Amino acid sequence: MTEIDPGMVQTDFSLVRFGGDETRARAVYESVVPLSAEDVAECIAFVATRPSHVDINRLVVRPRDQARANLVHRRPPAEG
Repeated sequence: MTEIDPGMVQTDFSLVRFGGDETRARAVYESVVPLSAEDVAECIAFVATRPSHVDINRLVVRPRDQARANLVHRRPPAEG
């Protein structure tokens, strides 16, 4: 049994969470490079393809800008 614990992943969850308010949903990911659903899928595939003697108990994967669930480093907008 493996627990896969992803951090901030850009999906339609924020859109659902904010009742379809696209502005609020986009703001969640503003100035951050979040994980994608494909990133999480690759982690699942990695775990599922390990030999039977390998036990990955827990896999925590977060975007580089996320230190923990409530601490995200938001980068200033690019100048130009």
